[in-house]
Amino acid sequence: MLVRIAARGATEAGADVTVIDLRDYPMPVYDSDLEDSDGLPQAAASFKELLSSHQGLLIASPENNSSVTALLKNTIDWASRSADGEGDLSGFEGKIVSIMSASPGGLGGLRGLVHLKSILGNIGCIVLPDQLTIRGAYSAFNDDGDLDDDKKRRQVKELGANLAHYVERLG
Repeated sequence: MLVRIAARGATEAGADVTVIDLRDYPMPVYDSDLEDSDGLPQAAASFKELLSSHQGLLIASPENNSSVTALLKNTIDWASRSADGEGDLSGFEGKIVSIMSASPGGLGGLRGLVHLKSILGNIGCIVLPDQLTIRGAYSAFNDDGDLDDDKKRRQVKELGANLAHYVERLG
């Protein structure tokens, strides 16, 4: 829900936006032996192709046990691998990224964003310094999937708009 709000902000700022759900790209748990024997799974190749067609990324990640979710980490691991002569990190290198989190906890997923920023920076992404967390996530969103708090909603939309502006300037 959070990334959809940020995507609206990016769209309103003139960006061409594709919103995805990682569950639409099912991949086995990353295993280099599996990669050696079977190659890149089709879902990973499709996801990597989608990454390559975009200059910026808005990533909303809940926090699991003070870190990124296993689904997000696994997707990054597979998408960072090479296929057909391309570089391992070709889907990530030079991408401009804004990160955000919503969590039921009091920090709103902040600890997970610290790990996510580190991972993304290490694989060649330019992670923008502004990030946003939404604490008390179970009660922060209304039935339409929007944030009840007008100020927070504006901040999330601004995060998306700022990414669009950086991509336009740097891309």
